[in-house]
Parts: sequence; C-alpha cells; structure tokens
Amino acid sequence: MANPLRLRVIGELADGRVHVSELARRLGISRPLLYMHLDRLEKAGIVTGHLELSDYGKAMKYFELAPFELRLTAEVITEAVHAGNSQDPPTNEQTDDDMKENER
Repeated sequence: MANPLRLRVIGELADGRVHVSELARRLGISRPLLYMHLDRLEKAGIVTGHLELSDYGKAMKYFELAPFELRLTAEVITEAVHAGNSQDPPTNEQTDDDMKENER
C-alpha cells in the first residue's frame, strides 16, 4: 500500500472491474509493471483477478477490488515513511527497464 501506483490501481478499481489492458492504459504504465503491482495487491487480499472468455474465445483477465479494511495507525504510517525515505522510489521507466532485464 505504500506505493503510490498501487493506490492509483485501487482508485481505478473503485468503480468496478477493469480489464488489464484498459487499466494499464488508464494508468499510463506497461502491463508487466501493472501485473507486478496487481500480484502484490492480490496476495494482500485487496484485489481479485478473474479470467473470462470474450465472444471471440480470447481469455481476458479482469481485476476488481476485494472487500478489505485498512487500519492505519501512527506506527504504520511512521514505518511507511521511514521505509520510503531509505531510498528514492524508482520511476515507472526504471521499474519497466528492470522488469525487462529480469525477463531475459
């Protein structure tokens, strides 16, 4: 949750389920980068993903918010701030490049 991009994903999914390609377009990021964030949100129980077949028989992945409750305390916020200050977060482009290198 400490990643601003994950908060944007949650914001986009607040209105209902969205296909991965559409979500990537709305956020202006690559699908591999989006999948990395969606995977973390799914493991945390915040989003769920579902495969559906289109009318043409193509498998399409949709994501939506799962019911969740987030409890923020001063301690949780302080830990997040300290973790964020330990290094500058990578830009979307840097993260995309890192993911491409890992795929090779």
